[in-house]
Amino acid sequence: MHEFDVIIIGAGGAGMMCAMTAGARGRRVCLIDHSPKIGRKILISGGGRCNFTNIYAGPQNYASRNPHFCKSALSRYTPEDFISMVRKHRISYHEKKLGQLFCDGTADAIVRMLVCECENVDVAFHSGRSVSEINRDDDGFVLNVGEDKYKCQSLVIATGGLSIPKIGATGFGYDVAKKFGLSVVEPFPALVGFNFSPDDLHKLGDLAGVSSDTTVTCNKAAFRENILFTHTGLSGPAILQASLYWRAHDALSIDLLPDKDAGEILQSAKRDNSKALLKNVLSDLLPRRLAERFAQLYSSGRPLAEISDQVLQEFAGKLQAWSIRPHSNFGYAKAEVTRGGVNTDGLSAKTMEAKAVPGLFFIGEVVDVTGQLGGYNFQWAWASGHAAGQVV
Repeated sequence: MHEFDVIIIGAGGAGMMCAMTAGARGRRVCLIDHSPKIGRKILISGGGRCNFTNIYAGPQNYASRNPHFCKSALSRYTPEDFISMVRKHRISYHEKKLGQLFCDGTADAIVRMLVCECENVDVAFHSGRSVSEINRDDDGFVLNVGEDKYKCQSLVIATGGLSIPKIGATGFGYDVAKKFGLSVVEPFPALVGFNFSPDDLHKLGDLAGVSSDTTVTCNKAAFRENILFTHTGLSGPAILQASLYWRAHDALSIDLLPDKDAGEILQSAKRDNSKALLKNVLSDLLPRRLAERFAQLYSSGRPLAEISDQVLQEFAGKLQAWSIRPHSNFGYAKAEVTRGGVNTDGLSAKTMEAKAVPGLFFIGEVVDVTGQLGGYNFQWAWASGHAAGQVV
């Protein structure tokens, strides 16, 4: 029997943050992970440079059935708290854009930092080991791990969601929640691209590689960043952001000319050069291939002089509110995170403990709190892990 005060299943960002925090309080902590390699999602994040936080992280950057749940943890462990640890370990970093902080070097520096902090407080790492059964008794929890048994007073589930199964993502955490009577908000791939409908694929599939600055709106959430046409659909930062708020059959509204008045631009072009073709006017405003295809799909090939003001205004409306209804998203294999998870109604916002199961905690991505693109999900991992680590 391996006995610990705290056992954390999942040695990712949230798990290691929880472990180091609990270990610093003198708790005997064990981290168990089914993968022999620690922090695999950290290692592949941010193109291998790890977008480890966002200096603007706040409750407004998270999606959840309960938008207030994340406030307590985020307020008590801020981006500056994590940045201080990064500086202590002399990891150089930079702001890429919009408050997103990346390592100058590789993401391995963040993993090594977290492992070092855990080892400094004698956290035990038991990697390459799978938990097959969890039971509760009067003293806490008993786990079957291979042929061994582990016992603890506090059990923390930090196993993440379903995104990127090739690096070991599973629904283990949801199964544990259900076993102990907690409900799970239906998981769904998020921060992911979209597949075109068959009709749109026929019209737009050959635009693969075209990128354009846009504002993409989905269910009242709007994002001003680039979109990228792929061989099967749409990707790029603005699309990934919108996917967090997308439900099956929803349409996206795309403003191809943000901060511009398309109607005024087209009317002015008509006055100045009535013989100009619409596709040529658009080519000064959009990537050429996109301009030509948009003009082909939504207008005649006549000169501006032969297009009525009303038709020109309708075309301008399409430019600034182009409606696309995706067929599906790219799925968990491409999704950066999983939306949904353990229902926050059953958890304490202060400690992450299950209200009906004393000693059982859920942290990180497994919980129904999902951040936008740009370092917000790591900040939730640090904050929720720290919140649980203070009390386990």
